Amino acid sequence: MVSVPVVRTVVFTVVIFGVFCNISPPVYGQLTTVSITALPPIVNQPVSPAPKKYQNATIPVTSEPNYSPSISSTENEIYSTTWTTIHTTPKRPVDVSCLPLHLMGEMDHLTQEEFTSKLTDSCRYDRLIKPTTPSPLEVDMQIDLTHIESSEAQVCCSQMKSYILVQLGYKDSRLKYDTFSPKRGNIQGEEPLRNKIWIPHLTVRNERLESAVMGLDGKDIFVQIKPDGEVKYSYRMTLTFYCWMNLKKFPFDYQICGITWISWSYDTTNLRLNWAKLNPVQIARNLHLTEFVLDSSWTESSTLPASFSTGGLAGNYSALTFKFKLRREIGYYIMDYFLPSMFLVATSWVTFWLQADASAPRAVLGTSTMLSFITLNGGLTKNLPKVSYIKASEVWFLGCSTFIFCSMAEFAFVNVIWRRRKQVEMKKPSSKHILIGAVTPSLARKHVRRAGSFNSLHKSRSCTSLEEKSENEKQDYQNNYLTVHSFPTSIQSVPTIRIANGSSDELIDLEDSVTTIPVPEKLGRTNGHAHQGWTTMTPHEVANWIDKKSRIAFPVGFIIFNLFYWTFVYAL
Repeated sequence: MVSVPVVRTVVFTVVIFGVFCNISPPVYGQLTTVSITALPPIVNQPVSPAPKKYQNATIPVTSEPNYSPSISSTENEIYSTTWTTIHTTPKRPVDVSCLPLHLMGEMDHLTQEEFTSKLTDSCRYDRLIKPTTPSPLEVDMQIDLTHIESSEAQVCCSQMKSYILVQLGYKDSRLKYDTFSPKRGNIQGEEPLRNKIWIPHLTVRNERLESAVMGLDGKDIFVQIKPDGEVKYSYRMTLTFYCWMNLKKFPFDYQICGITWISWSYDTTNLRLNWAKLNPVQIARNLHLTEFVLDSSWTESSTLPASFSTGGLAGNYSALTFKFKLRREIGYYIMDYFLPSMFLVATSWVTFWLQADASAPRAVLGTSTMLSFITLNGGLTKNLPKVSYIKASEVWFLGCSTFIFCSMAEFAFVNVIWRRRKQVEMKKPSSKHILIGAVTPSLARKHVRRAGSFNSLHKSRSCTSLEEKSENEKQDYQNNYLTVHSFPTSIQSVPTIRIANGSSDELIDLEDSVTTIPVPEKLGRTNGHAHQGWTTMTPHEVANWIDKKSRIAFPVGFIIFNLFYWTFVYAL
């Protein structure tokens, strides 16, 4: 039989061993608490032997629940010491599979799937947080630009589309495995491996909704983990982004566009973006650009503030910008807009070789030329943004429209002159006087001639006073007043002015058509030469003369306009 002290010693040893070794105490059936009575306290008290009559007593043990071995009541009266009830709480069992990897020996024999599963197990690796570093985590970035074009929805506008291969590099010490798997090379994988590890979340600040990671069967994602914990994360994306354009010199413009990547959830105190030191930007040799030519490119690093001053996204965030200069190709616009518009302007000049009275062909030619040019310009500007400033293409449109309109106005002017019946009078047969004679109405021309004649008088007075004065007064002042037939017409020094009977001038007696003006000899000679210079042209001659001059003036004016326009486009 086992004595009570022995049982007490065994139980105490088992409990102590279980506490220090994280081993659960022995469990018998469903018994979770061992209650022993009639045992003296164990802690801080010496062990005393039991009486002789109880040394050979037996303690029945049963597996029934809630059973505690005890001694009879009579024996309790003799030995009245109460045993202390001991309660133990079991701890979590130690999972051998989640031990630190360096305690599990070499794992070169494991497959990559098994090894990555152990490496990124949730008990060792938390993919929701970034690697712990004493300073901000450094993330290096590289891009490979393969394609740029204008967005199909907004040609020549502020939306650009590109195909880019992006690569991010950083170091995650939690993924270091060179000590416990030294013979294993780089771990490579695609989207399943990417879903097991932490990846920095970057956004494009000026992107549009259509941006996405490309892929045929799946997303084009590649992940490489080196034995020292260095991670390379690459993905291929199609990006539609905004490029704010200045179209003042369209279509001879060049644009500076940029793509800005910025950290999404970690500010500069936790994560910092850097361009790779070696070849940060690679541009494909066969880079395909529609409508543009890539002139130059460069990179920039900056820190941008968050949109909100409070909340989880407050702070300053690291950003990387790739900027490039695009020059618009002018060949398409030269062939499809500028040359056709020049031909249309030249076509409007054909009317100068048609007869002035050919109203129908000249009118149809002028209006059809104008409408064709307006339609040509509408095809160019239908996809352009509605901006408030004047573009270079609009200056060209206004210039060409002005020449076409002026050719139509010239036809109208010539046609009016052609239909006149009276001859055109002018001082000299020069361009200036022909135009003045063609533009000045008949009554105005007579008024000009009459005013010129009266300005040459030695003295001027009202002719109506002649009828009121006496005959003696006529003799005294006959050399100073306008008289009717007072001098013989044979006197050469007295100029004669013939005025039609229908004249409305109240200063001249209309009973006679000839008036004589006594003037000094020098004045008479001068006026005689002046009046001898007046000449006349028929309306048909004036109309043909204007057409001939227009055949030279319009082309010369258009050439001068082109010199100024193309100088502004390329020189300024």
